[in-house]
Amino acid sequence: MTNQLYGPVDDVAAQAGHADDHPPRVGFLTDTSVCIGCKACEVACKEWNLVPEDGMDLLGSSYDNTGDLGANTWRHVAFIEQAAPRRELVDLGMPGKGPPGHVAEGLPDAPPGGQQTEQSDRDVRWLMMSDVCKHCTHAACLDVCPTGSLFRTEFGTVVVQEDICNGCGYCVPACPYGVLDVRPEDGRVWKCTLCYDRLSDGMEPACAKACPTDSIQFGPLDELRERGAQRVRELHEAGVEEARLYGEDPNDGVGGDGAFFLLLDEPEVYGLPPDPVVTTRDLPSMWKHAAAAGATAAAAVIAAFVGTRR
Repeated sequence: MTNQLYGPVDDVAAQAGHADDHPPRVGFLTDTSVCIGCKACEVACKEWNLVPEDGMDLLGSSYDNTGDLGANTWRHVAFIEQAAPRRELVDLGMPGKGPPGHVAEGLPDAPPGGQQTEQSDRDVRWLMMSDVCKHCTHAACLDVCPTGSLFRTEFGTVVVQEDICNGCGYCVPACPYGVLDVRPEDGRVWKCTLCYDRLSDGMEPACAKACPTDSIQFGPLDELRERGAQRVRELHEAGVEEARLYGEDPNDGVGGDGAFFLLLDEPEVYGLPPDPVVTTRDLPSMWKHAAAAGATAAAAVIAAFVGTRR
């Protein structure tokens, strides 16, 4: 498998210098169609990783008390309220718990994840998504980190070593998803590690372990891609035509994500960029152009000096 920008992407751990016998690359598939917004993943992440609390402000217009990913929010459950045309209420089912598609008995017509309203032709539905660091195949944060604080693990994930981070913040604007953030209390960058310590002991990440609906699924990335594609097919057969995968394609602008999503609407609705691109992709050509411009300027100065002497 090859990425159009950077070449082979099958084995990012081997490319990072890990031994050939390293574990398979692992990651997350987050199926938003069965997310109930319970925030168990947020709580589990904070408890296991000792992430400080970041307030309980409800933002005024949502049940979302965290608002976005940040240094003190490594898992963020977004709540998106939508008005949608009235339609038959479809049971989306649960992964591994029977096929979806039948019309739920005794329930009013409404969109998936929604409820009936007083309007004759409109319903309100809640879209919920547990967001997290994407652990990109081609991670711009790795390219710009001057201290080596950010590194690629043997599991193919991207981790910050806080004891090496000097707080320069170069990685913050480099991330195409806006994940990385500096913790004001100590000036260093913090983000999801995909529970690196748990992976090293053969355990699954705390968020996936705590998820009661299997919305967050953990495992080898190749298996998750197949599982996600099958789930999309099931939802399409059930009439949920808007279901799609986001971030699973190894040929996208970041070489595919180590944490990808099954969405029920356009990525922008969830606050995700529609076409993410690794922000450092143009650096090699920029340096070449800069070198060429410098050489041209130097030649002009030398020519002027020689002409003056003559």
